[in-house]
Amino acid sequence: MKEKLGSMQVRGLGVDLEEFRLCDINLDVAAGEYFVILGPTGAGKTVLMETIAGLHRPLSGRILLAGEDITHAPPERRGIGFVYQDYALFPHLSVAGNIAFGLKRRVGRSDIGERVAAIGRLLGIEHLLHRRPGTLSGGEAQRVALARALVVEPRLLLLDEPLSALDPETREALQRELGRIHRELGTTTVHVTHDFEEAVALGHRIAVLREDRVGDMKREGRIVQVGTPEEIFRRPANEFVARFVGVRNIFRGKACPAENGYKLVTVNGLEIAAVTELEGSVHASVRPEDIVLFREPFLSSARNAFRGQIVDISDRGTVVYVTIRIPPDFVCLITKRSLREMELRQGSQIYIAFKASAVHVF
Repeated sequence: MKEKLGSMQVRGLGVDLEEFRLCDINLDVAAGEYFVILGPTGAGKTVLMETIAGLHRPLSGRILLAGEDITHAPPERRGIGFVYQDYALFPHLSVAGNIAFGLKRRVGRSDIGERVAAIGRLLGIEHLLHRRPGTLSGGEAQRVALARALVVEPRLLLLDEPLSALDPETREALQRELGRIHRELGTTTVHVTHDFEEAVALGHRIAVLREDRVGDMKREGRIVQVGTPEEIFRRPANEFVARFVGVRNIFRGKACPAENGYKLVTVNGLEIAAVTELEGSVHASVRPEDIVLFREPFLSSARNAFRGQIVDISDRGTVVYVTIRIPPDFVCLITKRSLREMELRQGSQIYIAFKASAVHVF
């Protein structure tokens, strides 16, 4: 299959669906890459996927697959497999019939059974081949939909929020399955989701899609950052990305040069040391897990050390978010065990510290 892998390039793609439009979408997906498009509901993730698959006519731009311009090619000639969130299985066909559906015009009758059995073994559903879709669990149905898309050996596999309809345990299991199948087959994959943890677990790279309102009746989607999970997570390009990926501490301030090559970002009178080339009006963010708490005054190599008061404690099961007013307010992440051992309570005085390199300035 690997000789059939396709890279994909999207250049200046525009799509107008009256109440919604995609604007100037540019993407480069390498052959064999697992690429994730991440964004909130309504940002246009499914519209983008359907346009790549040939279900919407673009207003502008080009789509290239393995160097071939497929912008205006009919869907059946693109060599693309598509798995929808709701599976879209044919209820009147057996599992085997669903998987074989796309093979009937591609391979001889004698090869169909062999191909269906092989993909059934790969996805662990060979024991379901005689069943009807209505008798399957959500996880089983999703595996069948995936098998139907993969059995035709597509140049590109599109997954439209494939895990969102599943319960947490099944979602985690199928997430691992997607990773394993990609490692085994190497199919170039584009996966859309609104779940950042899912994106980090699966994606080699991530594109963040944002929705903007441009009028009372019009919305538009744009890509605002593309990068590795580490880049998106640690160095978000703007406030939208930072908030979407779970950065709790985002401050507006002014950055000025300081000694030893650092910058000082002044936020409501508080000076925060940062490693950055930027100066002037900026945003600064610090991830909650990068902040260390102390009950007593301390000696630390961290450039940023402040005293404050606990104003909120939010228990999230295995971890706890602690909000500390300096001011401004800093949200910190600790374990439940640390909360007990430090005997932290709302109103307690506390000291925090974090490195200048932990401050992301944008």
